[in-house]
Amino acid sequence: MRLRALSLAFVTFCLAAQGQTPLPEGYKVEDHYTKEELTIEMRDGTRLFTIVYTPKDASKDRRYPILMQRTCYSVAPYNDGGEVKYRSRLGPSQYLMQDGYIFVYQDVRGRWMSEGQFVNMTPHVPHTPKTQATSESSDTWDTIEFLLGHLKDKTNGRVGQWGISYPGFYSAASLPDAHPALVAVSPQAPIADFFFDDFHHNGAYTLGYFWTNRLFGTPRSGPTPKPWYTDDPDPALPPYEYFLAMGSLKHANRVVPDDNFMWREIVNHPNYDTLWQRRGLLQHLGRLQHRPAVLTVGGWFDAEDLFGPLNIYQTLEKGNAGMSNRIVMGPWSHGNWARETEHQLVDGFYFGSNLSEHYQRTVEYPFFRSLLKDGQEPPVAEATVYNTGKLGWASYPAWPPAESQPLTLYLGDTPGQATGAVGELGLGTPLAGAAASEFVSDPNRPVPYSEANAHVFTPRPYMASDQRENSHRPDVLSFDSGFLTEELTLAGPLEVELYVSTTGTDADWVVKLVDVFPSDTTNPELMAKGKQLAGYQLLVRSEIMPARFRNSFERPEAMVPGQVTKVTFRLQDVYHTFLPGHRLQIQVQSTWYPLFDRNPQVFVENPYMADPSQYTRQTHRVHHSNEHPSQVRVRVLPRP
Repeated sequence: MRLRALSLAFVTFCLAAQGQTPLPEGYKVEDHYTKEELTIEMRDGTRLFTIVYTPKDASKDRRYPILMQRTCYSVAPYNDGGEVKYRSRLGPSQYLMQDGYIFVYQDVRGRWMSEGQFVNMTPHVPHTPKTQATSESSDTWDTIEFLLGHLKDKTNGRVGQWGISYPGFYSAASLPDAHPALVAVSPQAPIADFFFDDFHHNGAYTLGYFWTNRLFGTPRSGPTPKPWYTDDPDPALPPYEYFLAMGSLKHANRVVPDDNFMWREIVNHPNYDTLWQRRGLLQHLGRLQHRPAVLTVGGWFDAEDLFGPLNIYQTLEKGNAGMSNRIVMGPWSHGNWARETEHQLVDGFYFGSNLSEHYQRTVEYPFFRSLLKDGQEPPVAEATVYNTGKLGWASYPAWPPAESQPLTLYLGDTPGQATGAVGELGLGTPLAGAAASEFVSDPNRPVPYSEANAHVFTPRPYMASDQRENSHRPDVLSFDSGFLTEELTLAGPLEVELYVSTTGTDADWVVKLVDVFPSDTTNPELMAKGKQLAGYQLLVRSEIMPARFRNSFERPEAMVPGQVTKVTFRLQDVYHTFLPGHRLQIQVQSTWYPLFDRNPQVFVENPYMADPSQYTRQTHRVHHSNEHPSQVRVRVLPRP
């Protein structure tokens, strides 16, 4: 498969993710809306290309609110000469499109038809209406200010903003120093910090994103309605073999042009230095001066942006007392809530039916309608979350639920177990037994992940993949709870505390929470063909943590060979019920390839410059004695 087709498919998704529930037969946007193409001048003179779709009956007597999306993925279709070209859909869903809004789309700086220089996750600069400092927030302000004047006889003066993925970041980035007319914002799958989401996880490079460098890092000579990034190569080998054959990312210049600014930033800034810190958004979301109502949306199986929605919601909640702040988390992959695929499957695993339509109709529609048209608080719960174990929606007045209680899962073992055997997992009680479990990790023969033999533009299905192939590998440790006799519902974040040692001087630590199904489980009718739930090991949550960053993401440190070292990190939130007869399993490993780049397992100052000869085989130990109790802390709901 040519990666060019993959990249175009990704951009097409970003353009088309406007809601895919069926439209009335014969409905055409051009019959109901008038299109206008504009260039809006920002405070520094840069002009941003903007398209406005206005209901044809808009007037002084029939005014509409503005609903806006700012994007780096193009606001196409652009008019061609005298031919006016319309989108086939407008807004987040057909419910809002038919309800009637003034829909505004804008190319951000340096992308497509807008002027200026593109910066990945533009750093926020505090601003006032009179300052010349620019950021995504000031560009949003200037755009709103222009639109209120330009559309003064057609709008009611209320503005909303939404977007998925990168447009989700632009939505969240409008919140600091927000315009007073901005009353409703919905960041959906928003990026919050590139060092912890998308391109990195806890600073570990997401190698599965390698091919996106062309899209986000290719320089552009000026405004254009056509793609300016070049075709990607057509790898002759599957990704697992392809990247191993590359030797190391030190040799990535074979396929990444020298002028790719995204890749150069990644390679030259391996630590959480000022470049990444300035681009982080979370530190700007506390104590907002103007507080629009916020509806943050994410997917429990969103491989691209899971960190962003959960942490944006929590940051707003902690720093802005009394703010109208809501979150929705469903069993979706990246952006699937904007497309109705009747039956929701992730990697062929069935999670329910009509879930996107339910969200669009009962949550998203009343959120915008109530705030933008009625001027009232929407009748939407603070937390609307989907239980990925029981397959059903629930609503809570807070997330995590206030009634959730802490529970510690203790990693343990049985004396005499061989390497690769399944150890014990104690639910709330430390386990007696061997002091440590060990395995040999070879970065030249890394543990594969579920899409290791298919070139994908960004990884997705692995988030709900079957872990059976890995659970008995000699380079993966598995710790099992035994069969549950009662339901156990986890709700909230997972905190990992490992006590580890190694014969090397560095290592990555991957921890996975797995739901092991009984061997007599039968498939539901809608399960994808080829999937067998009998004995299925469903990946519920997972994360990677480089030991080099255990004390500081800014200043990495080597491990001392043989010395027991504490490594702590967070796995993102879950809402999952483990049913009677199921088992909880924790898996620990050190490679996860080629989803994440390999750790050489000897400390190097810049892993992107590691020589292939530095990737060495090492023995790792996970300690679980009374003195060094490796554990995963979770929150559980009381049984009904």
